Amino acid sequence: MSDMTFDKMVAQMTPAMYDSFKQAVALRKWPDGQRLSEEQTELCLEAVMKYEVAHDIPENERVGYIERGGGGTDDGAGESDTIKWMNR
Repeated sequence: MSDMTFDKMVAQMTPAMYDSFKQAVALRKWPDGQRLSEEQTELCLEAVMKYEVAHDIPENERVGYIERGGGGTDDGAGESDTIKWMNR
């Protein structure tokens, strides 16, 4: 599929199509249960990401968003949920 055709398709995606593609990528399955091929997964993910940018989806609601900062939360007992790497 050419980039121009792909971009046109993304521009015409409805919110329902976006949700369906997003779910298909997350589950690696179409709604009918059929598995997505590697190429289908890549194309759906690219379409979802382009849709999110084109429709100004808040960054923290986008596919693949990872919250940065903070370094963990304090559970009140002085322990945090940060990861500590140890070499053995």
